[in-house]
Amino acid sequence: MANRSKSSSKAFPRSRRVAQQIQRALSDLIRREIRDPRLGMLTLTEVRVSSDLSYATVYYSVLNADREEAHEVLIAAADILRGPLGRALGLRHAPELRFVADELIESGAHLSALISKAVNDDAARHVDEPEEVEADEAEEVDDGEQDDSEDSDRR
Repeated sequence: MANRSKSSSKAFPRSRRVAQQIQRALSDLIRREIRDPRLGMLTLTEVRVSSDLSYATVYYSVLNADREEAHEVLIAAADILRGPLGRALGLRHAPELRFVADELIESGAHLSALISKAVNDDAARHVDEPEEVEADEAEEVDDGEQDDSEDSDRR
């Protein structure tokens, strides 16, 4: 049974478990302790912890707020949050918090908007084509009927 716990801890290292705990605890602490309107709607998207647990890089995204102002607020609050975070996690030494704006969500939204625009432009460009195709088909049918009438005249 001891081997089982060792193999599961290697598959899921302590730093990753601590990172998940930090993400949950830190989001709760920020919500309760920091009441700055410049943060807007803050979402902690990911936390990465160094292997020795001395540094935690916290990736965040902000909605309805300026990203630069939110970053300044978080940097100023990093030292304030470190103590309560360490107590919440039961760590002797809480990791130093480094906040990084996560641009993945914004770039994903931008790419989604570009794709939607391209699809709409393509659909607008191809609106006329079905009519042209129908007209071409009608001409082919007319040509076929004329061929049939010419064949009957020859007989």
